[in-house]
Amino acid sequence: MQYLSKRFFPLLLATGLLAGCGMFATTPPPAAQPPLPTYDQVAAIRAAGDREKSIIAVNPLRDPGIGALQDAARRDEQTGKYVDAAAMLDQALKLSPDSPDLLQERAEMAVRLKDFSAAEKLAHKSWSLGPRLGPLCARNWQTIVEMRLQARDANGAATARKWVGQCHKAGIPRY
Repeated sequence: MQYLSKRFFPLLLATGLLAGCGMFATTPPPAAQPPLPTYDQVAAIRAAGDREKSIIAVNPLRDPGIGALQDAARRDEQTGKYVDAAAMLDQALKLSPDSPDLLQERAEMAVRLKDFSAAEKLAHKSWSLGPRLGPLCARNWQTIVEMRLQARDANGAATARKWVGQCHKAGIPRY
């Protein structure tokens, strides 16, 4: 028995020392992530469109049926009924699936509903079908800026910000 204890004692001691070293091991701190936006992202998106004073502003003729659905969606949004507002916009999109302004309004409602991937996809589709200049373009790209910030993608947000600036078409100076 004494023979076994002399033989295993150094092994037992080495194992104990190694186990004790693990108690003091430090783990690297987690990578610092940029904070998520805490402001009203939809207000920032709409403000981008309001700020855009391009020479070109495309305002499509409204179909009365679609216009009524858009108005109902706005009322629902103002009262905080975002799901109902989204449903109204979805109905309007069934009637006019390639309408850039409807797609952008639905993207903004997706932001309200925290469906960020859908919001970004809808904004891209709106931009691809829309005039690519003016207030709607600025709202499209500001939506993408906000969704990239939401995804903590600072590089993607910076790139999208550049596109917001490209929505502007300056007028001809008149003297």
